[in-house]
This record gives sequence, structure tokens and C-alpha cells, in this order.
Amino acid sequence: MTLEKRLDTTINALSQIGSDPTGGMTRLLYSDSWLEAQKFVEGKMQEIGLETSYDAIGNLFGRVTGTKYPEETILSGSHIDTVVNGGTLDGQFGVMAAYLAIQQLLETYGKPLRSLEVISMAEEEGSRFPTVFWGSKNFVGEASREQVEEIADSEGLKFVDEMRRQGFDFSEEANARRDDIKAFVEIHIEQGNVLENEKLQIGVVNNIAGQKRYTFVLKGEANHAGTTPMGYRRDAVYGFSKICSGIIDRAFAEGDPLVVTFGKVEPKPNTVNVVPGEVLFTMDCRHTDAAELTRFTKEAEEYMKEVANELELELEIDLWMNEAPVPMDADVVKVVEGAAKAKEKKYKVMHSGAGHDSQVIAPHYPTAMIFVPSIKGISHNPAEATDLADLVAGVEVLAQTLYELAYKE
Repeated sequence: MTLEKRLDTTINALSQIGSDPTGGMTRLLYSDSWLEAQKFVEGKMQEIGLETSYDAIGNLFGRVTGTKYPEETILSGSHIDTVVNGGTLDGQFGVMAAYLAIQQLLETYGKPLRSLEVISMAEEEGSRFPTVFWGSKNFVGEASREQVEEIADSEGLKFVDEMRRQGFDFSEEANARRDDIKAFVEIHIEQGNVLENEKLQIGVVNNIAGQKRYTFVLKGEANHAGTTPMGYRRDAVYGFSKICSGIIDRAFAEGDPLVVTFGKVEPKPNTVNVVPGEVLFTMDCRHTDAAELTRFTKEAEEYMKEVANELELELEIDLWMNEAPVPMDADVVKVVEGAAKAKEKKYKVMHSGAGHDSQVIAPHYPTAMIFVPSIKGISHNPAEATDLADLVAGVEVLAQTLYELAYKE
């Protein structure tokens, strides 16, 4: 069977688990469909001779032991959970691509010198419980029991109860960190439209952008829309409009890789005939350079204060996420780039604007990522799709990367 046929068949079969009538998928951590998906992946791993195991919280591993350096492991994979009503590629493509790449290598070259391992991580999305990267954080020893002991999902089902219902529990080893991992490579759909627009098949990721997320409250005075002259108003929406347009204009002037988004806006009282007295809004700002991210957001905060003072408004600032950029390992990135060249794929070296398991793993182990295009940049949506030829190209580059890392001296 060709790689193209294997990939198409495997992705379609896995996508039936957790599918819903809209054409999307919902496969949430510790749900029955989540466990069914892990068991499906485990079965596929066993079919090609991988030794399978789970860690305490449900990360799944499939391993072939190296013939010369068994204590050195090259790891690849991604997460098995989805968002609510998501697509069929985010996360699970990276799991199945790793499995198929290793299958191809075993059939072509036999067993590797270093151990090869697939990881199907328990959770990344944070779609059921108020926690994210549960799988990768446990893998690198960053998770703790205290983070999840008291949390529950929207139906009131407790995290710990659901974990135990599926046969998993906290580790008694206090998150013992593995010392055998020599490289981790994650393949993922881009979830953006850069590769498609530039007619490229492969993105070689060298950095995951840092993020700052804020919630702001701008307070003025609600008043009658007909009897309050323009010069006497303390209009919070007017203040927000100046802030939004001013900062977005500054972001355009800065250019890539900076991005800024005002994604949530809630005016009060939000009615047609009242001057709005308050606006709650959010700002998401991302950049691959920590210093530039800090500089731009500080300037944005100062600009907001100037607008608020000018219009006699009050401004409250809550910075609730502050994640630094995460560079990928330069040596592993070079291997991925060499693999793209060897397979004669059109590629570019680029950053990731979205977060991935790799950002958790990279501070602990040498890490790199491979992107394949997303049609129209759509993701977290039933319309999420990538041309099969591009998915195959990604698996080919991943297989070549793993060959360089695991089969060569």
C-alpha cells in the first residue's frame, strides 16, 4: 500500500472516533471517545511491531528500540484531543504522521541505531477542563496534582474522577523526567495561510511566538443619547475605537512577525439610545522576540493611558498571560531543513504564531517543528483541511528527518 493510501485510510478511520453530524470532531480529554482514539492508535502501533505503553495520566507511547544506542531516543508525535466541533487534522495528524513515518523507515531500512518513539499526548487544547498542555507538561515534569485536583468541566464532572474512570491516575514518581530523549520533532498543520499563499508545501519552524494577553476595562459615563452634547460626553466606545485603530495602525507599521488582535469587546449598557459608559475589551499580542514584544505592549499601554486621559476615562489593565517566545533547537532545525531539500519540497523557514506542545518540550529537549499548509488557513473548524499531497509531503520530510536523527552515526 502506498504512503498516500495509508495516510488517507488511517486519518479517515481515526476521524470517525468522536465525529459529529456537522462533519467536525469533538474528542475531549478523558471522554470515552478520547480513550477509544488512544486505543485505536495503540493498535496501529502494535501492528507495525512497536512496543506500547501509557504513562500515569494517559500519554501513549509506541517504541522500537535502537540496535546500537538504545538509550538514545528520537521522539515524534502530537496530541490526540480536539477542540469542540474541531477539524480532523489538528493534533492527530502529527500522531499518525509519526507512526506512518516510522512504519516506512522500518520497512525500508530495518531497525534504527537509536530508539524511535511515537507519542500520542493526552491533551493540549484545554477544551474540556480549565487546563492546557496536560500531556506535554506531564511528559517534561512540569505538571502538578494541585493544578487539577479541584477543577471540573462545564457539566460539573471533576477532572480527577474522569481521569480515574478511564483507568489513569497521578504518577507516584513525582513527574520523573526522562533523560534519554535526544530530539523531539512535531509535525502539524500550519493553521494559517502563509504556506498556501506562497505555494509552499513545508514550513520549517524555528520559533514559536511569545504571547501577551490582556483584559482592559475603559470606564466613562453612561448618559442619554439625545440630550448629551458631543462635547460633554465621556464615551467609552469612542475611547476604545481610538485605542483599537491607533494600536492596530502601529502594528501594521511594525510589520511581521508582530500581530495584535482585539478579539472581545463588551460595551455597557449596549443599547441604541445610551452613550456607553464602559467597555471591556481584550488584546492578544504576539512576537518571536521577547524584547520587541515587551516594548510594543508597553508602548500600547502608554497610548491607551493617553487616550483615556484625553477623554476623561478610567482605564483598568489586567495582563493575565505572559508567555515568552520559544526558539527551536538550531541543530534539529537544520536537519529538518536538510530533509526538505533532500525530498525536493518547496519550503520556507518560518515561525509559529500559534502555541503547540513543542513550546512546552523545547526548553527540556532539542525540538523542531514541521508545518504543512492549511487550506484557506482554516483550523479549529469542521472545514479544516489540507491537500492529501501536502500531508504526504509532510510525512516524507518527517521520515527523512527521523532517518537522519535515528539511523545515522
